[in-house]
Amino acid sequence: MFTGLIQRVGRLADRQVRGTGARLTIEHAPWETMLVLGESVAVMGACLTVTAREPGWFSCDALAETLDRTTLGRLAVGRAVNLERALRVGDRLGGHFVSGHVDGLGTVEELRPAGADRILRIACDPDLARGMVWKGSIAIDGVSLTLTAAEAAGLEVNLIPLTWEETTLGTLTPGTRVNLETDMIGK
Repeated sequence: MFTGLIQRVGRLADRQVRGTGARLTIEHAPWETMLVLGESVAVMGACLTVTAREPGWFSCDALAETLDRTTLGRLAVGRAVNLERALRVGDRLGGHFVSGHVDGLGTVEELRPAGADRILRIACDPDLARGMVWKGSIAIDGVSLTLTAAEAAGLEVNLIPLTWEETTLGTLTPGTRVNLETDMIGK
């Protein structure tokens, strides 16, 4: 279980094909307490298991299913990635409930200014859009946001400057594919 509050922006350092899956190696600024083998970390919103680690990197194995149904199989080596460690009992809940199970992909259609904020519009499959609840939550590449519009084939969210600057959402351009997880409570 996650909150969608990004703790680190890391970098996809390597992708090694392993059968039908891959081993992903992620570089990041060290956490206060080192990752533990077997720990869950959300990488761009997808829950993955730490299989090797050192203070500034970790590796995880991604199944073919994960690579096919998320952006992780297509991300360029060197690309920035959003990271969040799984919640522990007793942690503060500051975002929304996020499972780390990506429901589908969306495509960035538009980014436009709205005062100091930005409005992000994403197109997605109508079946996925049916799972969205207006004013409910949506995780975009692991970042938990509130839907400001939920339509038949897409959504809109507003991004405050901090979110824009401290996550990978600030690098999005029209045509970019993103991982989407719909509102767990709305499901």
